[in-house]
Amino acid sequence: MKKVVKFGGSSLASADQFQKVGEIIRSDESRRYVIPSAPGKRFSSDTKVTDLLYNCYDAAVKEKNFTDLLSAIQNRYNEIIDGLELTISLDKEFELIKENFNKKAGRDYAASRGEYLNGKIMSAYLGFEFVDAAEVIRFRENGSFDDVATNDLLSKRLEQAAGAVIPGFYGAKEDGTIVTFSRGGSDITGSLVALAASADMYENWTDVSGFLIADPRIVKNAKSIETITYRELRELSYMGASVLHEDAIFPVRKAGIPINIRNTNAPEDKGTLIVEGTCRRPKYTITGIAGTDGFAAITIEKAMMNSEIGFCRKVLQVFEENDISIEHMPSGIDTMTIFVHKDEFEEKEQNVLSAIHKAVSPDHIELESDLALIAIVGRGMRATRGTAGRIFSALAHAHINVKMIDQGSSELNIIVGVRHDEFKNAIRALYEIFVLTQI
Repeated sequence: MKKVVKFGGSSLASADQFQKVGEIIRSDESRRYVIPSAPGKRFSSDTKVTDLLYNCYDAAVKEKNFTDLLSAIQNRYNEIIDGLELTISLDKEFELIKENFNKKAGRDYAASRGEYLNGKIMSAYLGFEFVDAAEVIRFRENGSFDDVATNDLLSKRLEQAAGAVIPGFYGAKEDGTIVTFSRGGSDITGSLVALAASADMYENWTDVSGFLIADPRIVKNAKSIETITYRELRELSYMGASVLHEDAIFPVRKAGIPINIRNTNAPEDKGTLIVEGTCRRPKYTITGIAGTDGFAAITIEKAMMNSEIGFCRKVLQVFEENDISIEHMPSGIDTMTIFVHKDEFEEKEQNVLSAIHKAVSPDHIELESDLALIAIVGRGMRATRGTAGRIFSALAHAHINVKMIDQGSSELNIIVGVRHDEFKNAIRALYEIFVLTQI
């Protein structure tokens, strides 16, 4: 059996955390490939190393003295090295970083050094081979990710390694120019390594014991999800659930490799298993609740619009021409409502409204802002009658007005729109009726 294990920044923020990680890896000889993130926060008011590197590089670009800040970053790593009683030195690496900062090597290069340096320490600590992600994670000249070249390079390299440490978050173009994924991109690296290694499991270790049914900042003591499918995860991630980078799903989903979200600080917890499909019945009707706010709604009203061929296309074309993405589009006989991100829409709203009038000559246009969307997701909803009724009942009991409801064709999710100031109460009401009342 082969396992790929990725550890987040909080799991590697200090020597004590490194030791926990070492115990986890050594307790299972199938954990052969390790993807480390850069050191995260050691305490709530601390700063992540990646952010320190960004600040340091920005100072270099502005021709300011950045050596003190770079020294502070090196001290963070030296504390870990000393705490683990290792003999390695990162002096040469930091000399090279200073040189490249002076040469303005780029913000991607700067940010990538957090994972690179932590990978060096992890490799020495475990006695595993160090594989620089710049050599095996390939980006094209235009900056787009090259999945075919990456899988080929990684597969060949990992065949030769009994155990390896591959830093997360970054790769490189053919000429060696460093390119990073978006923040949280170490999850993607782990997924790519799992695919290339034909792993049996991808373990993603973080500071929580898997996915929770609802945001713990909104619902206290929210229960964890035991098993979730890739499709359910995609729906929840899209609406704000953020334990795992959503792009990390695709490589392993293609190969049917399960992901296990685990807690470094509670390794005995089973965490959440993410799978392609499962016969396991969900414990609750729903798998999870997630939401996000900051939406605006544009309602277009016109008598007999349903019989006007091309009406919807003309409206949607207005948004496309203004580079505004559409989130949802519920409609009636004489009305259609477009939900968009408020920030995207506000600066172009008058252009959009004018263009809609020219395109379809509506009877009336109504705008509403400060809205939130909430997704209720679960494979158990398909076989359960009255799910939508329970949603309405829960929100009505909490005196929350539903602005929009939209059920996906897969019957996997129902999305409701509510006012921003009722967002958190709506999530609590939904959690109560679907989880607490089923206990």
